[in-house]
Amino acid sequence: MNKVRDQYEAFPYPERDPRDEKKRLITGSPSLPQEIDHYVFGGQRDWSQPLRILVAGGGTGDGLIQLTTLLTQYGKPFEATYIDLSTASRKVAEARAKARGLNSITFVTGSLLDAGDHGPFDYIDCCGVLHHLPDPDAGFSALRAALAPGGGMGFMVYAPYGRSGVYPLQEAFAALYSDSPPKDRLKAAKKVVESLPAGHPFKSNPNLNDHKSGDAGFYDLLLHSTDRAYDVQSLTDTLDRTGWSFAGFTVPILYDLARLAPVPAGMDPVAAMAVAEKLNGTIRTHTGYATDRPRPVASGKTRTLVPHLKGVPPAQLARAVAQGQAPALDTDGITGKLALPRQAAALLAAVDGRRSLQEIAGHAGLDPITFGGLWSQVEKALLPWGILLYSNVLR
Repeated sequence: MNKVRDQYEAFPYPERDPRDEKKRLITGSPSLPQEIDHYVFGGQRDWSQPLRILVAGGGTGDGLIQLTTLLTQYGKPFEATYIDLSTASRKVAEARAKARGLNSITFVTGSLLDAGDHGPFDYIDCCGVLHHLPDPDAGFSALRAALAPGGGMGFMVYAPYGRSGVYPLQEAFAALYSDSPPKDRLKAAKKVVESLPAGHPFKSNPNLNDHKSGDAGFYDLLLHSTDRAYDVQSLTDTLDRTGWSFAGFTVPILYDLARLAPVPAGMDPVAAMAVAEKLNGTIRTHTGYATDRPRPVASGKTRTLVPHLKGVPPAQLARAVAQGQAPALDTDGITGKLALPRQAAALLAAVDGRRSLQEIAGHAGLDPITFGGLWSQVEKALLPWGILLYSNVLR
């Protein structure tokens, strides 16, 4: 772990300036409160109870700052623990939290393998970390042991096919520069990358951008000393082997084989997702959720749930649907169009993060059967793209 710690001491990742907290809040999956509720708690968590949070391998603080800022804005109680090996990364995360006036956060310099010493936790954020451990299974197991009953984890791990060209370069640079200090490795590797032939898989891979974001991004992508990728099958096998139950990926359409080819009768759902991953070839990371035991993900069958639209203003989408438009969608190179009946516009316009499905139906003046038929079309269109979530966090 010394090389990993040395890397992040020299190049805290991702590069963040605490002064930027006055200008923006960086958001994304995992660890949006609505997304956590949807995948981990069935959309029905009692948010009046403090959420005990662990941010494992928190780096410069993106997951920590996002989750604690939003919960603070929503007026929901929490107790957060941040843990990371790098003191330089921790310093950035602490400065970002201070800039936002965030409280109820404990900062720890250490290994996530010791997470159980600080728990238990209702929710664990582990984004971009487990694939950097010498023994990733030990990390998955340690986090599972730190989880409170009924809790879950939001994770991100690298995927192989969208990172084409990365691993040969990592191996080559390890052979050439493994004994050099981090900054010398960076300088030498940058020169090599500039001279790579145009046909090299790395240079022809449009999915890769981290190396363009700065020194820390370049180093993390191409010079990391401990890095492995998980395909769908190996990821789900690892979760199962270490005591986790896979809850779902945040953008299910990326793993939908039926969109790409006929699904053989009787094919296992995980096997189907694994084939879809190979046919897509663009997935760089797997982002999703896991829980302590199998449980249903939130769905509109429960009319007391509160719907949210992620990344799409409800009023804007409602106007487009009312006008008969089919807005274009794009994620990881997968494109599509959102086609909904005009009658669904009134339902979308009523989505405010506070009204339940029952209340939306009443607001629209629809009987249960009519509402159910329309909402099922909304759900079928939006859920695969990760746009629709259920949570009562704003109530």
